Amino acid sequence: MVDRIAHYRVLHKLGEGGMGVVYAAHDERLDRPVAIKMIRETSNDDEARKRFWHEARSAARINHPNVCQLYEIGEDGGELFIAMELLEGESLAQRLERGILPVPEAVRITLAMLSALQVLHRKETVHHDLKPSNVFLTDESVKLLDFGLARLAPSQAAETLTGITVPGLLAGTPHYMSPEQLLGQQVTPASDLFAVGSILFEMLTCKHAFTGSSVVEIFHSIQYDEPPILTGSPAICAVDRVIHTALAKQPRERYPNPEGMARDLRAALLLEDSGGAPQARGVARLIVLPFRILRRDPETDFLAFSLPDAITSSLSGLDCLIVRSSVAAARFASDTPDLKVIASEAGVDVVLTGTLLRAGDQFRVSTQLVEAPGGTLLWSKTSDASMRDIFQLQDELVQRIVESLSLPLTARENRRLKHDVPASATAYEFYLRANQLSLDWESMTLARDLYLKCVEDDPKYAPSWARLGRCFRMLAKWGGRPNEDLERAQHAFQRALELNSDLPLAHDMYAYLEADLGRAPDAMVRLLQRAQTSSTDPDLFSALTLVSRYCGLLEASLASHDRAHRLDPNVRTSVAHTHFMLGDYERALDFSFGDIGYIDALALTQLGRERQALELLRERAPSKAPHRVMQKVYVASLLALLEGRYGDSIRHAEEYLAYTFRDSEGLYYLSRQLAFSGAQALAIRTLREVLELGYCCFPTTTHDPWLDPLRGSPEFNALVRLAEEKHRDSVRAFLKTEGDRILGVSAYAAQ
Repeated sequence: MVDRIAHYRVLHKLGEGGMGVVYAAHDERLDRPVAIKMIRETSNDDEARKRFWHEARSAARINHPNVCQLYEIGEDGGELFIAMELLEGESLAQRLERGILPVPEAVRITLAMLSALQVLHRKETVHHDLKPSNVFLTDESVKLLDFGLARLAPSQAAETLTGITVPGLLAGTPHYMSPEQLLGQQVTPASDLFAVGSILFEMLTCKHAFTGSSVVEIFHSIQYDEPPILTGSPAICAVDRVIHTALAKQPRERYPNPEGMARDLRAALLLEDSGGAPQARGVARLIVLPFRILRRDPETDFLAFSLPDAITSSLSGLDCLIVRSSVAAARFASDTPDLKVIASEAGVDVVLTGTLLRAGDQFRVSTQLVEAPGGTLLWSKTSDASMRDIFQLQDELVQRIVESLSLPLTARENRRLKHDVPASATAYEFYLRANQLSLDWESMTLARDLYLKCVEDDPKYAPSWARLGRCFRMLAKWGGRPNEDLERAQHAFQRALELNSDLPLAHDMYAYLEADLGRAPDAMVRLLQRAQTSSTDPDLFSALTLVSRYCGLLEASLASHDRAHRLDPNVRTSVAHTHFMLGDYERALDFSFGDIGYIDALALTQLGRERQALELLRERAPSKAPHRVMQKVYVASLLALLEGRYGDSIRHAEEYLAYTFRDSEGLYYLSRQLAFSGAQALAIRTLREVLELGYCCFPTTTHDPWLDPLRGSPEFNALVRLAEEKHRDSVRAFLKTEGDRILGVSAYAAQ
């Protein structure tokens, strides 16, 4: 060990890393303790020396309580060194060796990091290598180390806490590097925020957000995987939302600056329970693929979809498990499933696969539960059964999944799994056949009839009542008998909840009907109450996305979508409409389903891309099938408006208004079209009906440009005041149910 470096007397070695050796030393000129870092491999590299001096001078100008102060940059015997503040305490990496950090402590450390980054980024300095070993904890503060210098690290290796090294030219540490950093693209402040999100996740779990047994696997995980969802208290859920925003794959989808991330973390900390810091925990993620048919048979082929769908439904709503929907699973149906693709695109850890073979009165079901993407077999099972045994087989598979994943079920969840048992094999067969048919509008009537047969044979089977309610609602919307079908849908959902008040699919599906019936605030309150005990149900938050918007709570709608999307990246929500109502038309396009093209065309029009909107509407014009007539009229009205045929647009709107089913949000869009087309009186009448139907459009009416022709009129002003009153009622209900805590949005944002 050297004894002296320039005018510094070396006391002892503190450590050694990728950039060089660090010593504790004494500054004999100023009589103060310092840390000296000797920079490796710059003595014979003129370009490296120039780059080092430039970066070091920039770093030395940073003076912030959360940044380790640089005192001097110098040379000794041809070797470059940095003299800096000598810190007493431990690195975050050392602290993590003792276990997870409580939420308040983890957030406070993160806020300190963000405070330092705020100053660094304003001075156009990017850290490049944030990691726990570069975050130092003293008794009084948090200090960032090596800021602005990470890109100067020697190319031989960048070290990680686990000992993995990265050969080549990458400057950074694998587990905390952003996707763009891995690809050699421009590193920006957003890259630092990605690293902060990774570190925060690790503080709460003592696990890396992105894992792998090799550098290649870690890189793949960073590029394609999502970190596990964290559940627990409202504070945990709010912090989880912050983490996933920071860890977005695209830099533009992350926080725009450290201040935005810090703001959301402060709001999350306000949600912390007073009884202590709950622990965050990851949640297992499962997908049940459609079973492969070994020999086609029309009598049993429906089981290939319906049996996995029934397993999925049984496991949905468990707080310790996230189950991908059957619709999402259908995308990955294959004779040879690619587990790596499924793990990446569906974001799952475990996959259930199976085959189905009919043999006389029996059929053979062979199933395998495997880890993804590695393919480790957890168990396999082969069962011979008849249609009389199908529910028992499903129940056995569900129980085996629960046991093999060691799911810590609550007493309530155990009761839920055992609650809905069909009274007869015949009723259950009707139910399973109907489930497959109900996915396609063309067979919706057949599905309804089979559900009716199921509840006739077994009137106490709650899941069939719930799915029957959905059928009636869909038929009411597009089938021609709205009043009768809406009434029957209401009865079916209420019957399902009478039989099983804890049935997730009944609660989730019922919310859409309640919104149709003008009872969105009731649905919002009920779903928020359920979210406190069913925090891993993506369909619940998908429904909450819609009903929150119907209540005029647009930030709550966005937060609900974020939660649903984190739970299931493939889940479909109506958030495109929320973004449109907020005036964020680019985001509306990002989240549109792209089905009939209506919301896409509206957003494109607001962005000044009318020609593209017209092309889209013409391309996606709905079919002329009877059940699509009203949908066709709805789109035709917008198409005529964009083509400048205002009279035709108004005529089509009047045709739509004559239809019996009242879609309040659809009527809002129609009212703005009418206002823009010059039919002001009809626009006012339509907008009044929108409010009477319970759709609260107050936030949007204040800035929607297509409503400008109505502004200033007494009638419009009265409607805006009425919308504002409804909005206030919704805000009060939201806050009373602690929606701000549950969704992790501030009370101010809710208002």
